[in-house]
Amino acid sequence: MSREFGEASLGSIELFCLAADQESFTAAAQQAGITPAAVSRAIGRLEERLGVRLFVRSTRRVRLTDGGREYHTQCRQALAQLVDAERQLTGHQAAPAGLVRISAPTSFGHHRLLPLLPAFRALHPKVDVEVHLSNRNIDFTADGFDLAVRAREQVDSGLIARKLMDAELTVVGAPQYLARCPPPASPADLASHECIQFVLPRTGQRVPWRLRFDGEERDAQTAGSLTCSEDILGCATLARAGAGLAQTYRFIVEEDIAEGRLVEVLKPFGGASRPFSLIYPGSRHMSLRVRALADFLASSLHRSSTQQFSPA
Repeated sequence: MSREFGEASLGSIELFCLAADQESFTAAAQQAGITPAAVSRAIGRLEERLGVRLFVRSTRRVRLTDGGREYHTQCRQALAQLVDAERQLTGHQAAPAGLVRISAPTSFGHHRLLPLLPAFRALHPKVDVEVHLSNRNIDFTADGFDLAVRAREQVDSGLIARKLMDAELTVVGAPQYLARCPPPASPADLASHECIQFVLPRTGQRVPWRLRFDGEERDAQTAGSLTCSEDILGCATLARAGAGLAQTYRFIVEEDIAEGRLVEVLKPFGGASRPFSLIYPGSRHMSLRVRALADFLASSLHRSSTQQFSPA
């Protein structure tokens, strides 16, 4: 079998990653214990081999080209996989360490993910976590994420989904709104109510409300003059202000309900839910630090979900 990579090529890749991380050939050289000229020559050989320009150079700093950014993500993953493979082979399995980048929706991030991170860091103090809160779809390779949490039942081809929890939906309104408009007794009564709408970012379509009829979940058509897009937390904020009824995840408004800021309506038709899953590329090696966070989230959220919905 012919060799694809020589020792010099692997060394050039390591220097390329250092320079990309530091945005400086000089800083990379200092960290590697060689001269900046040696770093420049190594990266030049790498660019010549690939036939692609990896950096845009200036007198002050260097920055990755689009191709260089994508190559850097892949190289970092490959180098991490090599380190893990050596540790597993030699039996010197180190504690998880390094950076994990995770993307999550704003609702799940604020109310479920972020509150768990102090406990995770206490267990794994050498793991740094960078959280990206957004409701847009991400590209794992181009955006450089390790994990993502999304409310979906199916994922794109090539992605693996690990279910975290079923998030119960509820319909709520503020006491001042319900004083003006009597609470609906059935889904048919929603036609006479201001129903705050949420627009799904990836489709631009209003999300239908989900209710249970005779033990079966069905979509309920609603209408309203107030619409939120991108962030479902806005629907709860409007409901608290007395703007109308909103359907949202129970975990977003459970404290508001308990403290009387919001009132739950249509309880006989409640209980519908949507799943939240942890997704990641199936073709990518999962490093120790990424697996540690994935396992921790799955365990913690399953435990809290079981406690919340266990029978009295």
